Amino acid sequence: MLVGKAWKFGTDINTDEIIPARYLNTADPAELAAHCMEDADPNFVKVVKRGDLIVAGKNFGCGSSREHAPIAIKAAGISCVIAPSFARIFYRNAINIGLPILECPQADEIQTGDELEVDLDAGTIRNKTQNKEYRAAAFPPFMKELISAGGLINYVKEVAKVG
Repeated sequence: MLVGKAWKFGTDINTDEIIPARYLNTADPAELAAHCMEDADPNFVKVVKRGDLIVAGKNFGCGSSREHAPIAIKAAGISCVIAPSFARIFYRNAINIGLPILECPQADEIQTGDELEVDLDAGTIRNKTQNKEYRAAAFPPFMKELISAGGLINYVKEVAKVG
């Protein structure tokens, strides 16, 4: 169960808004986290807390295919991203690094500051502030395993130990 405060962003948030290109000279997750969402909200990293969630409009993560974007989000302590839709490559990159992202058609009803409770297994998002519940597509078992392992690389390492 994930519990945290929602931070709301608009539609078509691109990877340059998530982590500006001027910071791509590093692969250090902590350095990327320090600039997460900087161009969309300069105060974001100053106020976000570990476990909080990003909620956005459709097509979140559009733009370039940089893996730095979901790494910056995860390293900033965001536990989940919720949006009606995601750019395909961002979706793949997020799952590959173990960042849960949920497609929820009613994401636009969630506001900044709303307290959310997310059950990834059931695909439910409970908005404790508004006393509403939303449905999202639950992950198939294989994707749950990837996320639980912390991403594709960790998953492969775990499978190698077993096999």
